[in-house]
Amino acid sequence: MTESVRQAFIGVGANLGDRWATIRGALEALARTSDVLAVESSAIYETTPVGVVDQPKFLNLVAGIETTLTPEQLLSVMHALENAAGRRRSREIRWGPRVLDLDLCFMKGRSGRPGLDPSAPAPVGAGIRPRAPARAARRSGRFDRRFGRNCGRRIAVAETSDAGVERWVP
Repeated sequence: MTESVRQAFIGVGANLGDRWATIRGALEALARTSDVLAVESSAIYETTPVGVVDQPKFLNLVAGIETTLTPEQLLSVMHALENAAGRRRSREIRWGPRVLDLDLCFMKGRSGRPGLDPSAPAPVGAGIRPRAPARAARRSGRFDRRFGRNCGRRIAVAETSDAGVERWVP
């Protein structure tokens, strides 16, 4: 039986340590993961924190991937990457700083697990200002534009402007 290839969008953010090295390392590790066939990222944005504002700015992007992993398997891979980067969820402050934050925003052909319902807002990381990175991820020609638009809707959990969002170049 051939496993179906699914497209997924992952919100990626970091605001502690060498932010770009951490994000780049996570994307490279994701690309080396068995059953992940392609990884493309949006432009990178530097964003002001949301919630706990007394913390460093975040770097954020949205990664589009193609994979044969189930949503549960992909989440497991994402959590392992966060752990490898030093993230310890049990010691975090909600909306606080993150060494690495990977959020599964949307996955085409997902399982029926209620916790992965893409009609619900994604648990966006503390620093993600959702609109600009989501727009940039939709520009890729590889990924189904309908799902890029859906990703943008899913992660737009609050009324925000693009204030505090600036394009960042490594």
